[in-house]
Amino acid sequence: MRVLLIASGYNSLTQRVRAELGDRGHAVSVEITPDGDAVRAAVGRHTPDLVLAPMLKTVVPRDVWSGRPCLIVHPGPVGDRGPSSLDRAILEGATEWGVTVLQAAEEMDAGDVWATAGFCVPEAGKSDLYRNELSDAAMTAVHLAVERFAAGARPRPQTGPVRTRPFLRQEQRRISWEEDTDTVLRTLRAADSQPGVPDELLGAEWFLHGGHPEDGLRGRPGELLAARGGAVCRATADGAVWLPELRARTGPGAARACKLPATLALALAGRLPGLPEPPLSRRAPTSPDTPTPAPAPDRTWSDIRYREQGAVGVLSFSFPGGAMSTGHCRRLLRAYRTACRRPTSVLVLGGQRDFFSNGIHLHVIEAAADPAAESWANINAMNDLVEAVLTTTDRLVVSAIGGNAAAGGVMLALAADEVWCRSGSVLNPHYRRMGLYGSEYWTHTLPRKVGPAMAERLTRSARPVSASAARIAGLVDRVVDCAPGEFSAEITRLAARLATHPSVARRVAAKKAEHEAREASNPLAACRERELGRMRAIFDDPAAPYHALRRAFVRKEGPAAGSPDARDADLAGAADR
Repeated sequence: MRVLLIASGYNSLTQRVRAELGDRGHAVSVEITPDGDAVRAAVGRHTPDLVLAPMLKTVVPRDVWSGRPCLIVHPGPVGDRGPSSLDRAILEGATEWGVTVLQAAEEMDAGDVWATAGFCVPEAGKSDLYRNELSDAAMTAVHLAVERFAAGARPRPQTGPVRTRPFLRQEQRRISWEEDTDTVLRTLRAADSQPGVPDELLGAEWFLHGGHPEDGLRGRPGELLAARGGAVCRATADGAVWLPELRARTGPGAARACKLPATLALALAGRLPGLPEPPLSRRAPTSPDTPTPAPAPDRTWSDIRYREQGAVGVLSFSFPGGAMSTGHCRRLLRAYRTACRRPTSVLVLGGQRDFFSNGIHLHVIEAAADPAAESWANINAMNDLVEAVLTTTDRLVVSAIGGNAAAGGVMLALAADEVWCRSGSVLNPHYRRMGLYGSEYWTHTLPRKVGPAMAERLTRSARPVSASAARIAGLVDRVVDCAPGEFSAEITRLAARLATHPSVARRVAAKKAEHEAREASNPLAACRERELGRMRAIFDDPAAPYHALRRAFVRKEGPAAGSPDARDADLAGAADR
């Protein structure tokens, strides 16, 4: 069928729906539709068999939904209505939730039901939950709805209780630090990526993004207690929480501030106090950058962790939004080098639920006094990390992608000997949407992994790739079909089995010989120099599209109506020059 996706933004669910419906043989187009007129225009251009809205904030006009089938993906169970469904589910401590595919109708979320699917709600932030458990349930419901539509079935009217709730406003999200940790965490998690929680801290107004529990630290409610990995720890009534990111609150008419690691945001505002950095482990003095097998407390936070199981080491990392700043890259590189000194035969890089990596940190770059210089520092730090993985010749390295990955994050994964990803992952192995040529040794690793023709196709088309399509293309070696919360344990089990395979020693010897032969004929340094020459030219050109695209992404400037594919094609030439 010809399926048109209409969306308010090209978000993760829209990309996954596009990729998976395309895998099933449908001709799928995407249009960004910020208002009803844009919806009409998109439908008029494509004349689709079916219109599907994975994430739409505007109302579908009556003349559109009455003239052709229009299906809406609502992030709530049957009977739930309103624009803040997932936020409220987290705030209220729901343990089970759902996704419903509805026929568009006059009243929002009140149309007939094509399909629905439920899921268990873990202790996770809204954006993590949306990209994982909710996304899995949404795809189950979308595939079922599309199959029913294609078979000529009809939707069923909604039955049962109806619960309509209004938009959750910022004044309803405010935190009282006199409350218990679990209540504070629910408030933070319900707004972790967007819109953030408004609060006052050190005499200034901020939006707080994300929150993680802390078992060991105590203080006066609201007091800052410690710093670690760019986050700050703040006391609650019965414990504390870690705040990984802050965004300064700006006045009416002012540009939206950048969302930054908390310590950096406070430092740029001249408000960062001297805070202790507690060791991650209670049993041995350490830091997140120097991994040790000693366990950490049950509930504390670090964006980098290391653990061992027999001959397997697992170096996991989780950076908000998948963005890796210069500092993130350098700390992860130190941890990687330390992990490589451990007596293991298989090292797993990643293995966490949610984002693997999306490459350089555009928010930190935008906030820098010299964004071009920070772009240069960041891409070099990413390259240093990728180079370390590429030149590891004494053990097998496995990249474990538990969620989505894009741009330099995909190329970081490809530096390993094997790439494993969860079945719900979406990969974007290209740089076009940010007007960049790309680096991270992609001109070496991508063609080696998938072949020159497929590498050209993936980077030119700039389209999302599902896990199954990535496996067929050769981009990944194994697709792990499991729930998001099971990924870490499943990866560890598979890596332990790999470590006992009799071929490991032979493979390690072969990769060492291949590395030495390559360095003698076509050294990695030459690849890095070529790529960085193209990137430096883009960074240093104030008129390059990268700077405007980065600014629009960070400041959340509304996307223009139209097809993201057309914009990607326009950017391709600029990035290649």
